[in-house]
Amino acid sequence: MKILFWIALIFVVISMALFVYRLIKGPTAPDRVIALDAVGVALISMIGLLSVLVETNFYLEIILLLAILSFIGTVAFSKFIEKGEIFDRGDSD
Repeated sequence: MKILFWIALIFVVISMALFVYRLIKGPTAPDRVIALDAVGVALISMIGLLSVLVETNFYLEIILLLAILSFIGTVAFSKFIEKGEIFDRGDSD
C-alpha cells in the first residue's frame, strides 16, 4: 500500500513542477494566479501524502495553515488583478 502512496507523491511532485513552469511562463496574470493556487493545492496534497507515509498527525496543522494562506493569497491576487489595489481605502474624490 505504501508503494501506491509513493507513486502518488511522485505524480504530485511532477505536476507541481509543471505548475511552477506555468507560473513562470504564464502568458497572462490570471494564468499565473491559477498556477499559484494549483501550486498551493499540490503542496497541501504532497504534505498530506507525506503525513500518511510517516504515519503522524503533526502535519495536519501545517496543511490547514497552508490552505488558509493559499486561499488568502489567491483572493488578494484576484482582487489586485480586477481592481488594481488590494485594500479599498474608501477615498472617493
